[in-house]
Amino acid sequence: MVGEAARLRLPAGAMIPLAAAMLAAGAAAAPMSQWVVDAGCRDGTPQGPYQLRSAGGQLRVAGAFNAGRRTGSFIFWTAEGVRIAHIPYDDGERNGTVATWYAGAPGREPARRLESPWRHGRRDGLTRSWYADGRLRSETEYAEGRIVASAGWSDAGRRLSDAAARELALRDAEAADAQCAELDALVDGHLPRCE
Repeated sequence: MVGEAARLRLPAGAMIPLAAAMLAAGAAAAPMSQWVVDAGCRDGTPQGPYQLRSAGGQLRVAGAFNAGRRTGSFIFWTAEGVRIAHIPYDDGERNGTVATWYAGAPGREPARRLESPWRHGRRDGLTRSWYADGRLRSETEYAEGRIVASAGWSDAGRRLSDAAARELALRDAEAADAQCAELDALVDGHLPRCE
């Protein structure tokens, strides 16, 4: 089913770097009200492959639904075709390795921003983040959503104290959660019309 969904509205100042880069890049290519949804429905809910394209045809989101819940990988691109996020789902919950990248130049592999394993909707395992120049920013071990241990480095490359590393890990987790929420909202605001 192809259709147009309602415009995604976000409070001023709520956008963060990853989602801001994606949405800002898209704003130049296609007004938010001109996104094209290509997805199917069954029993009044989204079902099967899902694609969201700008009005000019540029693929911005690809994923799938099962009985109205996200399943498998949702991948997000900028208007220039640069991959910026991979968010895996199982029955509507994050499950697998969430990966984000800095929005870079078209035709080049983007720089890693974050890799974080999730199990049943919570971080579980070693989460890593990087600075835009590719240097490691933090490594944090999670168990069922709680920090077990953390190491971090300043933008100058100095090792941070345990307390500072934990604070950095908490900020990175908060920023990553906000980014995922912004990207989820993009999909939620552009679902197929299942009547």
